[in-house]
Amino acid sequence: MKYLFKDIAHLETFGPMGKLENAYVAVEKNVITYVGKEEPKGEFDRVVDCSNMVMLPGFVNTHHHLYQSLTRNVKKVQNSKLFDWLVNLYEIWKNLDEEASYVSAAVAAAEMAISGVTTTSDMLYLYPKGRNEIFDEEIKGVSHIGLRFHPTRGSMSMSKKDGGLPPDSVVQSEDEILSEYERVISKYHDPSKYSMLRIALAPCSPFSVTEKLMIETLEMAEKKDVLLHTHLSETKDEDEFCVEKFGLRPVDYMEKLGWLNPRVWFAHLVQLTDKDIEKLKANDVGVAHCPSSNMRLGSGIAPIMKMKGMRISLGVDGSASNDTGNMILEARNAMLLQRVKYGADAITPREALEFATLGGAKVLRMDDYIGSIEVGKAADIIAFNMNKLEFAGGLDDPVGAILMCDAKKVDFNMINGNVVVENGDLVVNDIQDLIKRHNEISKRLLEG
Repeated sequence: MKYLFKDIAHLETFGPMGKLENAYVAVEKNVITYVGKEEPKGEFDRVVDCSNMVMLPGFVNTHHHLYQSLTRNVKKVQNSKLFDWLVNLYEIWKNLDEEASYVSAAVAAAEMAISGVTTTSDMLYLYPKGRNEIFDEEIKGVSHIGLRFHPTRGSMSMSKKDGGLPPDSVVQSEDEILSEYERVISKYHDPSKYSMLRIALAPCSPFSVTEKLMIETLEMAEKKDVLLHTHLSETKDEDEFCVEKFGLRPVDYMEKLGWLNPRVWFAHLVQLTDKDIEKLKANDVGVAHCPSSNMRLGSGIAPIMKMKGMRISLGVDGSASNDTGNMILEARNAMLLQRVKYGADAITPREALEFATLGGAKVLRMDDYIGSIEVGKAADIIAFNMNKLEFAGGLDDPVGAILMCDAKKVDFNMINGNVVVENGDLVVNDIQDLIKRHNEISKRLLEG
């Protein structure tokens, strides 16, 4: 299939060509073949008029827990901080099964697609006994919607009896975890260019696995040449836990384990010192900034503006701590929250959008083929129709309007050359059936 996007009113490439007006983009199969001001010659299967559109590269979400879309807005934990929130929700999540994983992944992926996500990561770290295949079902659920996927095989090995937070029924032995690492990498990881599916490894947090497993996970990642991910320095409670248990603050503990290296990205990084930031920068560590979750759980404001020079990306985090999967809102909140901390001139809308696009691609080490609109990259493209109520009177800077004027959703989303959202609607025939089943499963889980 050959597409021509013509007369694009405002094209922000986040690539070498920068911002263009009245531009053209051509796509053949799954690859961008032309970007420029002159109309390309040739035959096209479909020509799309973009004269009222702002076009961007697709958003890249680098931290999520898709299954948590089943437990949004749970009244019991609406006002809880992280550790209390986790302890209560583990009692619900311990009944997760394969169908719940599939349906929640599909619904969460659909919500992200509507908000412009073309690539997402996920951390699935909770495995009720005998249910390793919830990971496989998650992959099927995301594939059903059509997102490019970089899931992480998460893990927890320490339950309450070991000084952790989760019940025994959702933690695994280290032997089983290592075996599953091997299985899912062998079965699913595709390192090739334009890959739609890559795997990373992700012990859940310093307080849910042993030092031994952290080191063995690092060794496995190096052996298999995959990325590493974990939560880090999210709350003051975590800092205190690490000092009490390991005699080190979280970043120093990661340094001791060898986890400050270029294949790693951390979620959150809220409670950092300037010394921590310098260590992270020096070791080319990436960050998934999750402002909505950090606000919702009262965890604090990550010092993102001090992290310039690092690979910075955005994550919507689990839908139970957000409680949406809206990437547009995440970028807007990232911009606004940094201004709360550092002042009105701290960050521009374009910088926040770059975190959401090219920044995410760099964090996932996929910027050789996603994250910007340029020839040779994958056709991951989103567009907004500016003739809409939320943009009225806000077109002095149309690209900035996406965040400043609070865009509600994308009007067009193409992933790897396939149209997933058109005219603001998801191109998935059974989405209403999935939503209905999702609510039924959610009710069952909440009722125990």
